[in-house]
Amino acid sequence: MPKEFEQMTDSKIQSHKFAQSKYQATGAIVAQGVEMVIHSKQQRLQILKQVYWNIQKGDIEILMGPSGSGKTTLLSILAGLLTPTAGSVYLLGQDITRMSRTELARFRRQNIGFIFQDFNLFPALTAIENVEAALNVKGIRGKPARKEAQALLEQVGLGDKVKQLPRDLSGGQKQRVAIARALTGHPQVIMADEPTAALDSHSGHLVMELLRQLAKEQGCTVLIVTHDPRILDLADRVVYMEDGILKQ
Repeated sequence: MPKEFEQMTDSKIQSHKFAQSKYQATGAIVAQGVEMVIHSKQQRLQILKQVYWNIQKGDIEILMGPSGSGKTTLLSILAGLLTPTAGSVYLLGQDITRMSRTELARFRRQNIGFIFQDFNLFPALTAIENVEAALNVKGIRGKPARKEAQALLEQVGLGDKVKQLPRDLSGGQKQRVAIARALTGHPQVIMADEPTAALDSHSGHLVMELLRQLAKEQGCTVLIVTHDPRILDLADRVVYMEDGILKQ
C-alpha cells in the first residue's frame, strides 16, 4: 500500500470484512459478492474476487490501488457499464444486475453523473453548450436547457465562462464544466474516474471541495477512483484494492 494510505487515520480507513460480510441493500451503492472473470483460449483471469461494499447516501468514498488491481472494472460494474460474472449490485435500492439494457440505460441517465480524467468535452462547443448537450440527451431542450446549464455553471463557479470553448479554459475549469455536465438532471450518484489526475494540486483540491459540497449539501453520493494521494483528506472513507480484493 502507498505510504500516504497507511498513514490515514482510523476515521478515514475503516476495517472491513469485505469477503465475509453480506450487506443488505440499504446504502446508495451496494456490492454483494461481485466477481469478474475473463476467459480466453489460454487462460482464466479473475479481475474481481468476492467484492462486498456498502456506500451510504451523501458520502464521498475513494477507491485506491495499483494499476491493474481492478478499480476501473469495479467502478464500471457499480455504474452499470459492465455486467459482473457473479454477484449483485444495488444502486439506490434497485438491483441493476437484473435490469435489461434498456432499463439500465434509462436508470443511468436519470440517476448517475459521470466525471472522467480527460474531461470528455466537445471541443467545438462552448462551456454552456457542453452542459446543454447532456441535458438534451435527458430530454431537456430549448430555453429550459439553457437556463439549467447557466445555473449549473454558476454553481461550479464558471458563470463568467459560459461562452468559452474548452481550449480557452484551464484544466481545473474544464473539469468544473465536466462536473456541471455530470450534475444535469440532478443525479443522486456521481462516479468519477481519476478526476484530478490531470490537474495541479490547487485545482484538484478545488474540484474535490466542490464534490464534497455537493455530497453534503445535496445528499449526492460520490465514488472516486484515483491514484492521487493529495485528495484523500476530503473523503469520508478510503478503500484500497489489490489483486481484485478490497482491503483495509
